[in-house]
Amino acid sequence: MTPVTAQTDEVICRRLPGRTAVVTGAGSGIGLATARRLASEGANVVCADIDQAAGESAAAQTGGSYVKVDVTDAEQVEELFRTAYDIYGSVDIAFNNAGISPPDDDSILTTGIDAWRRVQEVNLTSVYLCCKAALPYMQRQGRGSIINTASFVAVMGAATSQISYTASKGGVLAMSRELGVQFAREGIRVNALCPGPVNTPLLRELFAKDPERAARRLVHIPLGRFAEADEIAAAVAFLASDDSSFITGSEFLVDGGIAGAYVTPL
Repeated sequence: MTPVTAQTDEVICRRLPGRTAVVTGAGSGIGLATARRLASEGANVVCADIDQAAGESAAAQTGGSYVKVDVTDAEQVEELFRTAYDIYGSVDIAFNNAGISPPDDDSILTTGIDAWRRVQEVNLTSVYLCCKAALPYMQRQGRGSIINTASFVAVMGAATSQISYTASKGGVLAMSRELGVQFAREGIRVNALCPGPVNTPLLRELFAKDPERAARRLVHIPLGRFAEADEIAAAVAFLASDDSSFITGSEFLVDGGIAGAYVTPL
């Protein structure tokens, strides 16, 4: 493999030359960092986002294509993957990453049914739709890697609950495991990426409003900090590449040690 210099000036191996990657939620945060990383490894990246300005910017940064999509709309999702195939001739990687974490999703005692349903639609139903749309292309090719963004909260409980978010990510994890098993012998791998708290605009906005809430979370991370989006992107690139060829149906934790901790270092 030929090393290239990525935007961060670190040496990256080009593990994905000529492969087509569809990234939802590509306009910011983990999605944007991942779109950049996959492009740096040689992939043709289709940047999908409901925010046109952010999505077009992501496409410009990656040399890829932008598709505006509401990931809760089945027809738009089908058109997204059809467009990726029509432009680049394959669908090799699907990073189903779009998600929300609104403030009205809180304790089960205070979260209304409308908030519950909105989070489920964006965080869980969209992953179902994206997998459903991507799989037929991968079946015809006899290969593919699907990475679905779950969360470390899918494997742990929290007293500071966001009940619908937590439930939606548990659903993503269970669905990814099942698909990973179901399609394994067709050359298609499906894994659930389970990040810990990530230093993204969404997290910074949340914690800027409530520093005490941030401190309460930070104390539980053995590494003593939040992840950077580029660190999560590196995990996605690994799962997308042949370096992870024997990994499917997994809960791939990138959480700074949270899920393995009982008492953290002082």
